[in-house]
Amino acid sequence: MTHTWHITTVVDAARARIATARLAAEHGVPVLDRTRLVTALTAQLRQCLTKGGAWRLTFTTTPPSPAEDRPRLWITLRPDPGDRSDADLTWQASAPATEREGRARTAVVPARTTALAEALFGADDDTARVLDTLTEQEALVAFHREELHQTNQGVLALHAELDAAGRAQQKLFAAERAARTEAEEARRRLTFLADASAALTASLNHGEIVRLLPELLIPTYARSVDVWLLGDEVEEHGHAPRPAAAVVAARTGRPQYAAPHPGGLPGVDDRPPSALHPTGPLLCVPLSARRTPLGVLILTPPGDRWNPDDAVMLIELARRAGIAIDNAQRFEHNRDIAETLQRALLTDLPATPGLQLAARYLPATHGLNIGGDWYDAFRQPDGSLIAVIGDVTGHGLHAAVMMSQLRTALRAYAVDGGTPGQLLTRLHLFLHHLQPDLYATAVIVRFRPGEPELTWAAAGHPPPVLRTPDGRVHTLDDKPGAMLGIPLRQDIADHTVSLPAGSTLALYTDGLVERRAQGIDPGIERLTEALSALGPPDLDGDLERAADRVLDPMLRDSEGDDDVCLLLCHFGSGQTAPVIGAPSRRP
Repeated sequence: MTHTWHITTVVDAARARIATARLAAEHGVPVLDRTRLVTALTAQLRQCLTKGGAWRLTFTTTPPSPAEDRPRLWITLRPDPGDRSDADLTWQASAPATEREGRARTAVVPARTTALAEALFGADDDTARVLDTLTEQEALVAFHREELHQTNQGVLALHAELDAAGRAQQKLFAAERAARTEAEEARRRLTFLADASAALTASLNHGEIVRLLPELLIPTYARSVDVWLLGDEVEEHGHAPRPAAAVVAARTGRPQYAAPHPGGLPGVDDRPPSALHPTGPLLCVPLSARRTPLGVLILTPPGDRWNPDDAVMLIELARRAGIAIDNAQRFEHNRDIAETLQRALLTDLPATPGLQLAARYLPATHGLNIGGDWYDAFRQPDGSLIAVIGDVTGHGLHAAVMMSQLRTALRAYAVDGGTPGQLLTRLHLFLHHLQPDLYATAVIVRFRPGEPELTWAAAGHPPPVLRTPDGRVHTLDDKPGAMLGIPLRQDIADHTVSLPAGSTLALYTDGLVERRAQGIDPGIERLTEALSALGPPDLDGDLERAADRVLDPMLRDSEGDDDVCLLLCHFGSGQTAPVIGAPSRRP
């Protein structure tokens, strides 16, 4: 339902206000909302009469919506379209209503003076009702004020009793706070000890552990920290003299406290002040593991002296640091042995006229730096050259030993001749019978002097990549054989590809191109881009440097959890070779 009033005079405004109040009442608008609505409308009408001109007041109702289950009244006051078009002067208000409709007669207010007078006297009905409600609320507030006063009197009495009880419990609370503070301090020390131990044992580099100790202890538990490792010739050569207390701690294995006055620290021997630090105390805690002295932790206090509980914690931290340093030194020793073994298993590349070879092997940065990736190149009795790159599944000493056996077996099989596919087939049978639960992948290529082509075969290995002299890069992805050693009988096929002078062949293992989040295909694409970026002068001049230029962009996002092998074979541009097409199959 919609009602509209045109307003030009004060009488029109009064009639519209009276009609609006009556319609709001007929639509069940609560008295408070109705009073607010009419009051706001009156203020707006007064402003409109001040501005002058013609105005239009619209009264509309809207049915209930999904967001509100009651109908709503809308009052809109705007300039009459025939008088002005300033939309900024529009005013709108609303109020909730009930379901019943108002009677049409309430919207008509006669312009007679008598009718307006009657409406004027009746206009204060809503205000009277609001004032009655306000009077009731004031009486209720007064009642609650008196009730609150009585309650406050009882609360005051209760507070007096509680104050007496509080004074009686003050000593208990003080004791509880002291116990809580002591517990928090103990928790803080235990948390620090746990976090520090985790940080120390997370590294297998003893130099990093030594550098980490001052970062952990300064400035909370020490003003200065010096780590003296026994047997470190480089460190001993350039270091200042050691305090006598540190020497005693290293010799006896007991913590020493050197200061002008006894420290009274549990488990610590008191000694005279150090000649190197005569005015301040020193705490020298031995670093040992398996009853073997490794060094001494030399500390100066963060303040005047150490708290006894802090000293106990520092002694325990030194014990754990000694174990971490010992484990790191043992791991570094074993890693050096493993890396030396790995390097010994990788042979030197033969020198061949017209053919340059460059290889790179990067062990995984995790573990013992020894794995199953390998490369090899050797001549066959017929004068041809065999180049191979492979990867034994797994990591560690077992994979490296199996890799060595495969390499030796391949060289033995190659003495009898055979194509790359035949050699891989024999390696497949060898591995299946030797280690049924171990698998490997490999690519073998054969070069014959004077022949402008390359024979190759693959078994479950990433495809070789060939760069032709025109700068194009091709992936040799002819159907490969399955992995070596799987319980499957297979005859691995040979493939032949044209080999123009100036071509470069890249053999590699999956550690170079595979990333967990991306797979292997994006890595092969990046490898082809790195090869195509090299020019003939780079490849003909220094293949070793070219190999490094290929590796650099490939290893920027390496996770270091797998070995990386790369073998580049470049056929010098000076070789004579007929004009040959691209590989038999392009990617």
